[in-house]
Amino acid sequence: MKSKKNIVFLGMMGSGKSLIGRLVSKKLKLQFFDIDNIIEIETGMKIFEIFEKKGEEFFREIEKNISLKILKKNKSVISLGGGAFQNHEIRKEVLNGNISIWLKWNYQTLLKRIIDKPHRPLAYNIEKKELIELMKKRSKFYKKALYKINCENLNKNKIINKILNINELH
Repeated sequence: MKSKKNIVFLGMMGSGKSLIGRLVSKKLKLQFFDIDNIIEIETGMKIFEIFEKKGEEFFREIEKNISLKILKKNKSVISLGGGAFQNHEIRKEVLNGNISIWLKWNYQTLLKRIIDKPHRPLAYNIEKKELIELMKKRSKFYKKALYKINCENLNKNKIINKILNINELH
């Protein structure tokens, strides 16, 4: 990779940002940062526990601080949390000189992956209709990414190849 730019994955929870990010980082021999994982390590709590015990506002502040710190790095692969790109400061930093990639899936596919999963605090004990509204709201932000990959009907190898092709452009 000639570029000093980070590759930053964004998209809804369950879109594969962590898995794809990890695999792309191995292929490109770059360091991988999973923001949600870093938050869990730094707080000593799982994401759902943070939401449960401290609330979403507390979580979003930690997410912002960690994301902005990690985004200052160069030549890394970064997986943002599903809601992080809604934050103006994070979005501005991501769009400022990074390769941002939205891993886009159909709502139905994402619903199957995330609904009623206890480790997904915003998708647990929620109506499908509310979750679809959250997806629509976040999609308005995700579409600002430099690249969008429609992942539906693609296996992980095809998704990775598309990302490697994007990376070659930089």
